[in-house]
Amino acid sequence: MLRILLFLPLLGSAVILFLPRRALAGIRAAAILAAAATLVFAVFLLMQFDTLQTGPQYFETHTWNPRLGTSFSLGLDGLSASMVLLATLLCLVAVLTSGVIRERVKGYYLLLLLLESALIGVFTARDWSLFYVFWELTLIPLFFLIDRWGGEQRHRAALNFVLYTMGGSVFMLMALLAVYDMTNAYSFDMSALQQTARSLPVAIQTLLFVGLFIGFGVKMPIVPLHGWLPLAHVEAPGPVSILLSGILLKMGSYGLLRAAELLPQAMVAASSWLAVVGIVSILYGAVLAWRQRDLKAMIAYSSISHMGIVLFALATLTPAGLTGAMMQMIAHGFTAGILFLVAGLIYERTRTRDLGAVSNLRERSPRLAFLVAIAFLAGLGQPGTAGFVAEMHALLGGLERFGTWIVLLGIGVLISAAYALRTVGRLLAGPRHPREVLPALSHAEFTAAALLVAGIVTLGVWPSPALNLIQGSVAGLVKLFPP
Repeated sequence: MLRILLFLPLLGSAVILFLPRRALAGIRAAAILAAAATLVFAVFLLMQFDTLQTGPQYFETHTWNPRLGTSFSLGLDGLSASMVLLATLLCLVAVLTSGVIRERVKGYYLLLLLLESALIGVFTARDWSLFYVFWELTLIPLFFLIDRWGGEQRHRAALNFVLYTMGGSVFMLMALLAVYDMTNAYSFDMSALQQTARSLPVAIQTLLFVGLFIGFGVKMPIVPLHGWLPLAHVEAPGPVSILLSGILLKMGSYGLLRAAELLPQAMVAASSWLAVVGIVSILYGAVLAWRQRDLKAMIAYSSISHMGIVLFALATLTPAGLTGAMMQMIAHGFTAGILFLVAGLIYERTRTRDLGAVSNLRERSPRLAFLVAIAFLAGLGQPGTAGFVAEMHALLGGLERFGTWIVLLGIGVLISAAYALRTVGRLLAGPRHPREVLPALSHAEFTAAALLVAGIVTLGVWPSPALNLIQGSVAGLVKLFPP
């Protein structure tokens, strides 16, 4: 079942490969069909998912190299299932909003579907060697998507992204090889490696955890490993920015959760330091977002702040905190998606991202103004949106573990609210322009926006399905950490 899910986007890319370059409508239709089919199949799998189980479901394994202990192993638990659903949804949104791409269209959609397949592989892999292969595979399509279809500084942005990520991956690979060498499992299977790695001394576990943390921290990203993110988000095409912030950042936090499963005693030993790094990321990202005039740069820095909340919530090691971390990963996927979608829509209609040059959207484009309001209210965690549920759990977990230190988290949230409300006021109100009416949203853009708004509101007013989906993973993680 998971192999079908993994290969559906590859099938779509193969169809696009054999289509003529000039068949633009056929290429776009094939990409939309492949992305939609993958999302539908992911929903079908989740409808049969047993939320009470803590172990992987739909598990399958095929040995690659018995001497090295590598295998093609796939499986879904509550955490990976939520990430797969988020990835397939955002990939469909990215395809739907890619009508703005008018050059080298065939290569663009082909790379986009290859990226989707690699993302699914990261979240379904149950073997560390396979996880690493898919992790690195995401770099190839992303490099070309930024380098070929990005903005004026696209070459620098693509190179920074690859160098940062590959540099972090070296530390991750060294840590994984060290765990493999120090244990008697002689297998990269996640379950087998976990059973033996947990018996290592705490000092050794902590050293190995640092290597994994650097690799995953670059991708999240956390301060000071965030240098690639602002430039990459600003220079990437709008649909690619949706994927970068909406799902690529979640690869880092997802990997950190897997590292916590692998080395739980190290996670406990490092939890206070992780909370400090999380708080620094929250405040740093929020302050820099507040100072931006470029709309995409502001959203990029806000992502650092939101992922800092994920790290802080993980560091609590409490049921409420871990639930908040997982819910924040899901909520930020929807929120970042709608924010970058709005930024792209504004740029396509006004040819600027300067907050001082865009105003009065309320009269010029009422539907776009509505999306702007929804996007930024979701970003600040307004009650009734997915972000509120996530941040409330994070606050409760932080209060339980760190007490009054969560005041710093509250300050970060207040700064986020300040720049979000200021931006809404500037974009929706302000002086009139000579050209009063902006082009209306296309059917594809409206559909993409509707999918994200529906997800944000549904998780905000009815979070039970998402909470039930991740409860098994939360229960399994909590058992690993000693009181």
